[in-house]
Amino acid sequence: MSKPKRIAFVTIGQTPRSDLVPEILSQVAAPVEAVEFGACDGLTAAEIAAAAPKPGEHSLATRLNDGREVVVSKPWAEARLQSLFDRIDAEGFDLLVLLCTGSFPKLHSRTLMVEAQRVVDGFVDAMTMGTCRLGVMVPLARQIDEFHVKGGNGRDVRLVHASPYGVDRFDTAVGELADRDMIVMHCMGYDEAMRARVSAASGRAVVLARRVVAGAITQLI
Repeated sequence: MSKPKRIAFVTIGQTPRSDLVPEILSQVAAPVEAVEFGACDGLTAAEIAAAAPKPGEHSLATRLNDGREVVVSKPWAEARLQSLFDRIDAEGFDLLVLLCTGSFPKLHSRTLMVEAQRVVDGFVDAMTMGTCRLGVMVPLARQIDEFHVKGGNGRDVRLVHASPYGVDRFDTAVGELADRDMIVMHCMGYDEAMRARVSAASGRAVVLARRVVAGAITQLI
C-alpha cells in the first residue's frame, strides 16, 4: 500500500479550520496526511487588528480559530503566506493547497500547488464560454468593487455579498441572484450546507469553491 500524500493546507486565518478542511478531505478520494498552516497563527489580537486593510488596499475575509470573522489586507496576507510557503517548501510536502480565492500573482512555491482562485476561475470560465448570466457571491461589500471576475464575451456578471461567517444578509444575496443562469460561491468559507441552501432557493446551478478545490486535489494525488 502506498504511503498517504502529505498535504499542506494554508489559510489566511487561524488553524485549525474545523469548518473547512474536514469537509474538503471528505470529498478527496484517497487518504492523505493533512497539516494546516495559518497566516494569523501565533498572532495577538492587536497584531491581527493591525493587519486590517489600509485605504486603497484590497481586503480578504477569513476566520479565526474561535469562529470570529476578521478582515485583513491582501498585501499583508501575501507577505505572511510567502513566509509559510518557504517553510512548507523546506519540509518536503507533496502538495500545497491555498485555501483562499483571492488572487496572489506574486506568490511562488517549489511545492506542487493548488491555488484556489485560479482553479475556481478556470472551472467557471470553462462552464460559461457561451452567453451566460453569472452570479458571484463574495463575503464583503467592498470586495464587489475589488473583484477580478468581469463580464464580456457574452457573459453578464453580477456580484453580491454575504459573509460565510454570519447570516446577516444571506437570503437577501440569494434573492439578488434569482435571474442568474449560474451562481458561484467564491470564497472557501462557504460550505456544502450553504450551497444546498442557495441551490434550493434559486433553482440554479451553484458552484462551490471548496468542491472545485477538492476535485483538483483528487486529480493530483
